[in-house]
Amino acid sequence: MLGILRTVGWLFAIVLSTIPAYWFLVHPRAEYWRSRRGARFGILVPLWMAIWIGVGAITWPWRHVLLYDNVLCWLAAAPFFVAGFYLYHRGRARFSFAQLIGRPEIQDRFEQRLVTTGIRARVRHPVYLGHLCELIGWSLGTGLAVVYILAGFAIVSGVVMIRMEDEELERRFGEAYRHYRRSTPAVIPRLVLRAE
Repeated sequence: MLGILRTVGWLFAIVLSTIPAYWFLVHPRAEYWRSRRGARFGILVPLWMAIWIGVGAITWPWRHVLLYDNVLCWLAAAPFFVAGFYLYHRGRARFSFAQLIGRPEIQDRFEQRLVTTGIRARVRHPVYLGHLCELIGWSLGTGLAVVYILAGFAIVSGVVMIRMEDEELERRFGEAYRHYRRSTPAVIPRLVLRAE
């Protein structure tokens, strides 16, 4: 059973750690994607899936290397899984599926709407924080070296991705986003809301 859980953790880590790679395809070239006709996701999603396969192939030889082997570590992982699901749930509120997958970034016909309420009043990127919580949970639970490495890669590439996304959102929403960016933390949530 633990072997299956570790394999699932490795696969989840591949997908979650490559989310910044998907956005690297989108954010710096948002104008390009908006100017194209046709199935943009028909290009972007297969490219992202090819990245999964590449990362899977690179990490395959080390997918069983354990840093530790302790069933109790799944208890330490549980709060991170719960926090991740909570953040996904709250991050989805007042945010359309189209916004979650980036349709407004690449297609003009989708509503360009800046959401700054709900959980986004406390943190600008709650879904990315959810991804991080899930990666930490899988790292702690599996004890796999490769999952820790993928989590580290996701953190480093995620910092770059968030900066790129913030710049792209600032171009789209102007002063409204600049104010939001100054007043709301990117990933570490504000626990108490400030009165404006």
